[in-house]
Amino acid sequence: MTEEVWTIKAALEWTQGYLARKGDENPRLSAEWLLAEATGLRRVELYVNFERPLSMEERNILRGYVSRRGAGEPLQYITGEVAFRHIAVKVRPGVLIPRPETEVLVSEALSLLPPAGRRVARDSQIGAWEGDLLRAAEAAVGEAGDGSNAFSQVVDALGEAEGFTSDGAGASGASGDSAAETLFVADLCTGSGCIACSIAYERPDARVIATDISPDAVALAGENADALGLADRVRVVECDLAAGVPEAAIGKLHLVVSNPPYVPTAVMAEIPQEVAAFEPALALEGGADGLDVFRREIEWCRQALRPGGGCAFELHETCLDEAASLARAAGFVDVRIVADLAGRSRVLTARKPGC
Repeated sequence: MTEEVWTIKAALEWTQGYLARKGDENPRLSAEWLLAEATGLRRVELYVNFERPLSMEERNILRGYVSRRGAGEPLQYITGEVAFRHIAVKVRPGVLIPRPETEVLVSEALSLLPPAGRRVARDSQIGAWEGDLLRAAEAAVGEAGDGSNAFSQVVDALGEAEGFTSDGAGASGASGDSAAETLFVADLCTGSGCIACSIAYERPDARVIATDISPDAVALAGENADALGLADRVRVVECDLAAGVPEAAIGKLHLVVSNPPYVPTAVMAEIPQEVAAFEPALALEGGADGLDVFRREIEWCRQALRPGGGCAFELHETCLDEAASLARAAGFVDVRIVADLAGRSRVLTARKPGC
């Protein structure tokens, strides 16, 4: 464009044409998002402000955005944010971008939890995720010698203040109110934290421990939990899969959810350049059949879940039948394969048999 006045309409049309020539699959949408980000307007507001001129600062910002998008950088990394279910999360290079398929994973994971009970006033006073409490109880077990007794005594004593008792229920409210059960959830390979934050946002009775091996992912997931006001109920840990989940929590989790690396090695060569060039391979490649990480996770779930607890995984469409067989072989029941929004097999859910 020349140095004449840039109106929103002219900038939108020019940006769309430029991105189309660069091979953007949806240049109009990309142009809308970039211009909205540069001007601070919502996309719908662009269309009622067509004749508004852009300031020099807005023009410079837009030029930078368009240059990055023309080079193939994902739109979400440029805008720095993506909508996910009922929340918006920050995204940045080095961490996998949340996708609509993962929203299906969250829906299925939430359906595995017990129905939400009536919350009591004390629940609002809960601080850090109860993993710290469980660790304290575990340490007390070693010191006291009487394992089960020490664990119960420590958890019950601290549970009065923390809203958690040894049977997993929240502390009772006043006037005979029935307590809401605290639900314990592990989100393995959390990435941006979109899954952990969504579950905590939609189920205030849940406490989520979110793990990732990537320091970049852990930092971003922590920022998202803070920004959403969920840091007291989402604890983010840097570790390999479940290594950071307290031992005392094993056998007590209501839900394990994961979007692990699952793209089969041979398929990695076929993924779009926009993904291959900008998103971390660590979060994508799942081994020869895409199930290397899943195999480790499903074995751990067998020990970590409480009786009747559930697990949910997002996997490659070519892997779901084998994954279902592995889940059944590990002793899980109610094994289901769920399609994504495009009708492709995408999510596996299962339950640990009840008592």
